[in-house]
Amino acid sequence: VIIRVNKFDEDAAKKFDQEIAQAHNTGQKVIPIVIDSYGGQVYSLMAMISAIKHAELPIATIVEGKAMSCGAILFSFGEQGLRFMDPDATLMIHDVSTMVWGKVEEIKASATEADRLNQKLYRMMARNCGKKEDYFLEMIHEKKHADWFLDASEAKAHNLANLLLH
Repeated sequence: VIIRVNKFDEDAAKKFDQEIAQAHNTGQKVIPIVIDSYGGQVYSLMAMISAIKHAELPIATIVEGKAMSCGAILFSFGEQGLRFMDPDATLMIHDVSTMVWGKVEEIKASATEADRLNQKLYRMMARNCGKKEDYFLEMIHEKKHADWFLDASEAKAHNLANLLLH
């Protein structure tokens, strides 16, 4: 079973969970997850992360083309030494975004939740890459919270990617 991730929505998260379970029943030694995505919904990403954390087999993540936003974070959940990236692929990391509208108190609550998720995801990504917890938070702050695009060699320099595909 090779899992392909192009979207981060409820349907994709459900399919992802089913495919992780299916891979455990094949006798394969590693579960490869191929990512080529512009990103999507952060709560769907959280469900996928949960599926990876509960997997009994090692997870290999492979970026083909692009892993942006949720895709970049999911990429970091491949086992250390099993995060592969095409040399021409791109990662993009940015703060959690929200499309919130409503009354002032609802907007404040949503902003608080977005900040909580942002802190949590950057810390998890840092731990996955063997960095101190505030590593990516500080990098994003230095970039003035703009979208941060990394080519394969930059991703490898930050220990997001372990190996570049040839």
